Amino acid sequence: MGFLRYQQQFHLDDPRATLAHREIILRKPFLKRLYQDWYSVFQNVASAFPGGKFLEIGSGGGFLKEMMPSVITSDILPLDCVEQVFSAEEMPFKEKEVSAIFMLNVFHHIPQPWKFLKEAQRVLVKGGKIAMIEPANSVFSKFIYKTFHHEPFDVKGGWEIQSSGPLSGSNQALPYIYFQRDREKFEKEFPGLKICNVKYHTPFRYLISGGVSMKPLVPKWSFGFFTGLEKLISPLSRALGMFVTIEIEKTA
Repeated sequence: MGFLRYQQQFHLDDPRATLAHREIILRKPFLKRLYQDWYSVFQNVASAFPGGKFLEIGSGGGFLKEMMPSVITSDILPLDCVEQVFSAEEMPFKEKEVSAIFMLNVFHHIPQPWKFLKEAQRVLVKGGKIAMIEPANSVFSKFIYKTFHHEPFDVKGGWEIQSSGPLSGSNQALPYIYFQRDREKFEKEFPGLKICNVKYHTPFRYLISGGVSMKPLVPKWSFGFFTGLEKLISPLSRALGMFVTIEIEKTA
């Protein structure tokens, strides 16, 4: 069964679609290695908190648990592959209980992200981190997302999106809106949270991997070559990066 045909079997908000994403990622070697690179960012953040409590939000389509056995996996959908089911806007943790929160392509699906940030501010320990990898707002990525991707990319959008469904509802520009366009508003609304890092990256590897809806465009053995190429052109990442890593620290 082809990747594209498999993807189209289920509506995006059907839990089976999320499980299909997971299966595709695990059986596409190039794409899986890219996810491993992204997950290593989360591992580096976690290394600063020996013995800490770590939470991944929106875990259903990925495999972070394989690389970080201690992480608590969660999703808004009831899936056998996650440990807890809840909304990011209302987390079942005590104050100052969590050391770090990890999210991969999740923030732009949250209907009211400000509620998540308030919850994160509540449950994180002082010095705790939010680390997320999200769609970037570069010249190249904006063209790709607006031209070829089904999800909206509205840089003029507001702080909320319509709650049409866990995956079908989105604005891929939400990370840009919150942490770059409206950074001053963010700092005013969340004085206990500090944006530590905004790093653009990965201009090509996700595209040529085929993602979860297309066949890969290159053989799996070429991963190292394209990783090296992206490092070589990293000074151009602000213009070319398809993704952005954002790190936020709880300061008070």
